[in-house]
Amino acid sequence: MEIIGYISAILIGISLGLVGSGGSILTVPVLVYLMGVDPLLATTSSLFIVGFTSLIGGIRAYSKKQLDYRAVTEFGFPSVLSIFITRHNLLPAIPDIIFTTSGFTVTKNMLLMLVFAVLMLLASWSMIRNRESRTVVKAKEGGARVFPLMIFGLLIGVVTGLLGAGGGFLIIPTLVLFLGLDMKTAVGTSLLIIAINSLFGFLFSLNHFSFNWILLLSFTLLSAGGLFIGSHFSDKISPASLKKGFGWFILIMGVFVIVRELFLS
Repeated sequence: MEIIGYISAILIGISLGLVGSGGSILTVPVLVYLMGVDPLLATTSSLFIVGFTSLIGGIRAYSKKQLDYRAVTEFGFPSVLSIFITRHNLLPAIPDIIFTTSGFTVTKNMLLMLVFAVLMLLASWSMIRNRESRTVVKAKEGGARVFPLMIFGLLIGVVTGLLGAGGGFLIIPTLVLFLGLDMKTAVGTSLLIIAINSLFGFLFSLNHFSFNWILLLSFTLLSAGGLFIGSHFSDKISPASLKKGFGWFILIMGVFVIVRELFLS
């Protein structure tokens, strides 16, 4: 199972390199089910893996001038704030036993995995629909764009802090449809936002967990390698076909997580 887990690390990087999203939402299930990591620890470990992998992608996007710096700033600061609040206040406030009824117990770890599965189903639906905008959206300026971006940043920060997911599947549609960015710039900008959110989320939790650094570094290196592979092929594969295929894969994984947590645990 560990070999499959390490292969999955490469696939996570490939996804981030190709479409700027999707890979981070697979990291937690891979760590939990294939590598045997505790779910709460897995959400934090995911932040490290996804953060550094996305940072490499963000640096590559910077070298290709495929970044929107204002979007990074307007997303970034609210996200970091909500990540801090989530990791230090919301997550510790969730009890280890949520409720018990008729011999069925919902634990904190189960709740996190089920919420994660729902997030996967929503992400897969968004990717499978794959509706491309046929018109050019005029980017909004000033206060008309800042306030909505800050709200999105706050919400994505909660997702990142609670579940260890970078939120790329939420960020990219916002950048494309709301700001009118082209897909390549949206992907590059998304990767840098994910990197900022994930790495700050990891730093906020660094003193609360004991990490398997060999596993973390191995996963990160493999994922980074996958990102370079994904970036190389991003110009050769239809983004629409890729996102739809990956969406079906995420859908299957989400259903698997729900079945395992509710019926097989």
